[in-house]
Parts: sequence; structure tokens; C-alpha cells
Amino acid sequence: MLERLMALSLEKRLVVGLAVLVVVAAGTYAVRTIPIDAFPDVTNIQVEVVSSAPGMSPLEIEQFVTYPIESAARGLPGLEMMRSVTKYGISVVTLVFRDDVDIYFARQQVHERVADVERTLPEGVETEMGPVATAMGEIYQYTLESEASRTAPDQVAELTRLRTLQDWTIAPLLKGVPGVTEVNSFGGYVQQYQVLVDPDRLLKYDLSVDVVAEAIRANNSNVGGSVVSQASEQYIIRGIGLVGSVDDIGKIVLRAERGTPVTIRDIGEVRVGHAIRQGASQKDGNREVVGGIVMMLRGENSRDVVQAVEARVREINAANLLPDGLKIVPFYERSSVVEASTSTVLRALAEGAVLVLIVLAIFLWSVRGALVVIFALPLSALLTFIIMRLAGLDANLMSLGGLAISIGMIIDATIIQVENVQRHLAEHPEKGSRVATVLAAAVEVRKPSVFGELIIAATLIPIATLQGMEGKMFMPL
Repeated sequence: MLERLMALSLEKRLVVGLAVLVVVAAGTYAVRTIPIDAFPDVTNIQVEVVSSAPGMSPLEIEQFVTYPIESAARGLPGLEMMRSVTKYGISVVTLVFRDDVDIYFARQQVHERVADVERTLPEGVETEMGPVATAMGEIYQYTLESEASRTAPDQVAELTRLRTLQDWTIAPLLKGVPGVTEVNSFGGYVQQYQVLVDPDRLLKYDLSVDVVAEAIRANNSNVGGSVVSQASEQYIIRGIGLVGSVDDIGKIVLRAERGTPVTIRDIGEVRVGHAIRQGASQKDGNREVVGGIVMMLRGENSRDVVQAVEARVREINAANLLPDGLKIVPFYERSSVVEASTSTVLRALAEGAVLVLIVLAIFLWSVRGALVVIFALPLSALLTFIIMRLAGLDANLMSLGGLAISIGMIIDATIIQVENVQRHLAEHPEKGSRVATVLAAAVEVRKPSVFGELIIAATLIPIATLQGMEGKMFMPL
């Protein structure tokens, strides 16, 4: 069969040439569209259930939040492992599924179970699922910087302002980029509107903290009414009750004392403050900063998503959308790691091609033969990218590293054939039997070289048997 295929290739040289052009075109398309990343994604299929319970101790959260969620999640289809972390005010339950389970199917099942158990959780507990991302999803990290923010006299107020800008302005802008699933903020202070009640005044007016909290909730909403028709027009009636400032909070009425209203400002102080934080973010070890981490949607092309995020950041900075000369300054971009990884492999391919060309030109003393050998390198690489594209393999350091390693096998087989063909042509210079001479020379060395290549390829079989994280890491090789 091998001999018949080689004979057909020599007879139908035009068809082979056209097939080569098709491979070049398809390979070029595959190279331009194949997902590129720095490393293989070894993350398993997992869904996180994050529950926030302000004011509750870890023991209470473990008993009334974490355990009920874990009990509800037991028996999910494809569930392999379940682990949880409970801290003050927060519970994180991580559900790990088999690798053959679709991530969106897993999230749907978890959502249904959590929705059933949410009714039994303590009041004030808010539950949500983590983003559809992986451990390799952190593709872009940045800080917010300006000269005014560095020299601000009140750093606490400045960091609070920057964190508010990050949460309510910058994060929504970056979330709109295709392929971005989440933008996590870090650093600074989370702004709060705080009511500091005076216990003595509460006793004086016979009030409680629950009454104050309920009054704030009840007086922070708009109320819809009906419409009033007048001539050919209709007027919408609604009551505006949303709180718009600290002064609005202070004017909320708690009760009436002998016809005189008792407001929140009568029982305490209303101010703009910040939530208690558990840590800080520093840059260069000498100043605090506020920033964000852009998370990529699972399965997206990191190269394309990073380029889209970079374009959006340049647009925001160029248009001066942020106040006081504030700029988004990146300090980590996945594109730099991807470019370094791909350039390493491409440099290895280029260096190998140059060295092979020099060696062949010296020892074979034939530039034509050297060019034939060199031509096999890009053609094999393009064919490899086509297969990777069809098989759904990403181009990363491991898969491209396997391509670089295979240069030796490609070059060895090609050199053997070219050298043997040249020898036979030199021994049989008759032009009439030139095709037959080339075929005989190729078949003579091709069959034994196939066994040599299979022996070398057999050394990769143990890698194909790896399981778990190791298998995901080395399988692309």
C-alpha cells in the first residue's frame, strides 16, 4: 500500500501540487484561527457556590449555610468531589464533576438544588454561583493610577473613590468585552452609607435597631401609581422615594412623638464610610492601589479576548472617560506570556531549519536536496495545525513543544530519502527511468524508516496513559 501510494504521488504530480496548495491554505487558516494559550488548561469541571452571611460566625455559617448546601448537592449527576471553606461572613462550596460533564449542565443542576435549599437558609444570606472560568482565566490585571490619586491628602477617601469607580464604572465597561465573564476588584475600601445609632437616644424615644433598619428599607423605594387623562394626554403618577443623599437618610421618619416626627438624624449620625476590609493591595511595596482582574470565559481564545480587552482599555484611556486624569495601567497581560511561548517554539523551528540547510548543503553538496528537506518542515507544521484545529487542541507551550521535538523525526526521515534518491539518480542517470529510479530509491529506505519512527513514537505511549491533572498537562505533547 505504501509503495502504491508513493507511485501514485509520482505519477500525479499535478494533483500532489494542488494538494500541497490546499494544505498550505488550510494550514494558514488553522494557524490564524486556532486558540492560542500559554499552557494547557488543567482545571477540572467545577462549580462554586458562594454564600455571604454578614455578621454570622464561622460556626453558625457551617451549621446553617454550608452543611445544608452540601447536603442538597449530594447525588448530583457526575459529581466526583465536594469541598468547602467557611469563614467569617462567607461560605464557599466547590463541586467538582467528571471531565466529560458539560459545565453548563453542571451549573444548571447546581442552581436547581441551591434554589430548593435557599428557602431554608437564615434571613440575610445571599447565595450565588461563581463565574464560568478556570484557573487559567486570569488574562489581564491592572491598577488605577493618576498623579492626583498618589498625592491626595486623605488616602482613605481617595481609595474609597477609586474602588467605587472600579466597581460601578470600569468593571461594567470591561464586562461588555466578548469572552469576558467576570471582572474582580481588589484593593481600596468598599463605600457604605452608615447610620451610627446612639443607644441612649434609642431608649429615649423607645425605639430599637430593627425599627431603624425597617424604616430605611421601607423609605428607599419608588411607588408606582396610575395615570391621569387630561385632554389628549396622559400623565403618569408615581411616588419618588429612593434615597439620593446622606441628608435624605437623615430625614426618614421613625415615629411621631406628640405630633413631632422623630427622624434618623435625631437618634444617631448618618455618614459616608467604608466596609471593614480583610486586607489591602500594594504596588512596589510602598503604596496602596485599586485594580481589577479580568476573567476569561471558559473555552474562549485567550489571544483574541486579551486583544479585545487591550483595545477597550486603550479606548477608555484615550477618551479620558475617567475623572482627574485617571488611567488604567496593566501589570499583567496573558498576551505577553502567549507571545513568549509561541516565539520560543517558532525560534526553535527556524533555528532547526537553518542548521539543517547548512548541514545538508555541506554534506550532500546539493542545495536542491536541502531545499526539499526544508520544505518538509513548514508543510508538516501546517498539516499538524490542521489536525489540531479539527481535534479541538489549543496551541500552547506543550503542543507546540511536541511539534518542535518532532522536527528531528521529520528531518531524519526526509534526509534518508533525499540522500538515497540522489545516490540512485547518480548511479542511474538515464532520463527515461527517472521516475522509476526515484520510486525505487524512496521505497527502499521508506519501509525500514517507518519502523524507526514507530519505535520513537512508542516512547510517547506512557504519556498517553497519564490521568487527571498530569494527563491534561502532557496530553497535548
